[in-house]
Amino acid sequence: PGAAQAELAAAGAVDGVAAARPGATGDRVAQVDVVLAAEPGTAASDRTVEALRDAVAAVPDSAPPAVAGAGAAEGALVGGTVAATYDSDRANTRDLWLILPIILLLVGAVLVLLLRGLLAPVLLVLTVIASFFASLGAAWLLFDRVLGFPALDSGVLLLAFVFLVALGVDYNIFLVTRAREDARRLGTRDGMRSALRVTGGVITSAGVLLAAVFAVLGVLPLLTLTQIGIIVCVGVLLDTLLVRTVLVPALAFLLGDRFWWPGRIAREPDAPAETPPAPVTPAGARG
Repeated sequence: PGAAQAELAAAGAVDGVAAARPGATGDRVAQVDVVLAAEPGTAASDRTVEALRDAVAAVPDSAPPAVAGAGAAEGALVGGTVAATYDSDRANTRDLWLILPIILLLVGAVLVLLLRGLLAPVLLVLTVIASFFASLGAAWLLFDRVLGFPALDSGVLLLAFVFLVALGVDYNIFLVTRAREDARRLGTRDGMRSALRVTGGVITSAGVLLAAVFAVLGVLPLLTLTQIGIIVCVGVLLDTLLVRTVLVPALAFLLGDRFWWPGRIAREPDAPAETPPAPVTPAGARG
């Protein structure tokens, strides 16, 4: 509390602070109420929070040594709704850049072990990433032009990415593993065509049903769930109808057997044609 006036003066001098006034004061803590000039959640507001923290942290604590030794916190902390939102956004961003690479590495490792190659897993991971950004862009058009959402919730990107990577890789695994099996008999191009015929109905039905389930989240009155539901719904439809049906087969058609590099497809020999049995001549008959 002894540093309250100095903190008040330091806070009021920060660029972007509209007003600073003394608040409640106790024996160990004094409050200073600060009003920012910028709208909460904007870049200008975030810059003001950073500058405010630097300014109040530079003020020396004038608490008596006896009180400080009794456990009083030294210095000043900037809290409140605006600062808490800023801290939450920074934490979500830090988590995003940490967790996303880990997820992609784990998915890539599983694909390498499953397909026993490098090129196909890398291409499949890239198609999942492309599908995520495409679904994010398409969903943002709906948010901005149709639903009128001002921004994305800070936790939406990470959750939507986890869902879309898991679901998109599942569909690719179903398709590509069947294509690899059929490629031993038919070659890569014909094997991929055969896999499309066999798995197409199942994957398409599952994808459309799953997209409908996530679309139901869009009717809930919770902004975060609404945004996650719409992004995942769009992403699942893209994975089901475009990535799995067009993009991945096109890559396999263009690359041929190189799609499995550095692994190779051991072609199984064609089964010999069965010789029709010789006609049996009835006993006693003459040729």
